[in-house]
Amino acid sequence: MRRLTRTIDAVETNDGDGVKIRRIGGRQLSHVIDPFLMLDEINSDDAQDYVGGFPEHPHRGFETITYMKAGRMRHRDHMGNEGVIEAGDVQWMTAGKGVIHSEMPEQDRGLLHGFQLWLNLPSAEKMQPAAYQDFRSADIPELNIDGGANLRAIAGALDVGDRRLTGPLPERSTRPTLLDVEIRSQARLELRFSPDHEVLVYVYRGSTDSLQVTQLGLYSSGDVLELNAGVSGGSMLVLSGCSIGEPIVQYGPFVMNTTAQIEQAVEDYQRNQLV
Repeated sequence: MRRLTRTIDAVETNDGDGVKIRRIGGRQLSHVIDPFLMLDEINSDDAQDYVGGFPEHPHRGFETITYMKAGRMRHRDHMGNEGVIEAGDVQWMTAGKGVIHSEMPEQDRGLLHGFQLWLNLPSAEKMQPAAYQDFRSADIPELNIDGGANLRAIAGALDVGDRRLTGPLPERSTRPTLLDVEIRSQARLELRFSPDHEVLVYVYRGSTDSLQVTQLGLYSSGDVLELNAGVSGGSMLVLSGCSIGEPIVQYGPFVMNTTAQIEQAVEDYQRNQLV
């Protein structure tokens, strides 16, 4: 069994044009949650918390996975990609050598609830060409388990009973797994991952027997992750991946391995040579 080794509380902050978010990440946590860099959650029905969105901005050196639970967001980038994702949809963007994009709410009222996960790239892959793709909710395999749990496999593959769930997102060298899991009141769920892969659990509604809402749990190595929902049930993102174990230097939207590479990214952006 994997054991809970650390609990991290999400921090309320602002990003973009004043968007209120809950964030887990930053320089002090990058090596702890490797290969992931950051997890942001937007969850508000007050338009003033999100209407400013995320106007045009650059990235280099990592990937983003955006997953919507409610509301609508529009993506535009320098490659000409444009699309709207809504409840249950996913977008996967590889910043690689460089991307300039915007993410703006396609609404000015109602609930907007979604997540963005930053996934690091190994040094050998950081300067690959940028890429973008999105997936509709119907593309996400889902499994309802008798006894009280529902799973959506956004990325990665795992065996649940006699069924194998494989998410639609492409396989990467970091072998990321991203699951959206709902466990009903006081029900139990067991999940199996590669024993040497990191496993993180972020609770976004309800609780487990060891994690409260907006808390991230880090787990030890092992074969089996056991999740027990609290009295009101629990909804959570379950993340797993292969640690990269390389130096991480981050400056805002750029994530590289050395300070010199960050300085080069800033210079490239200032000279319009990032993309």
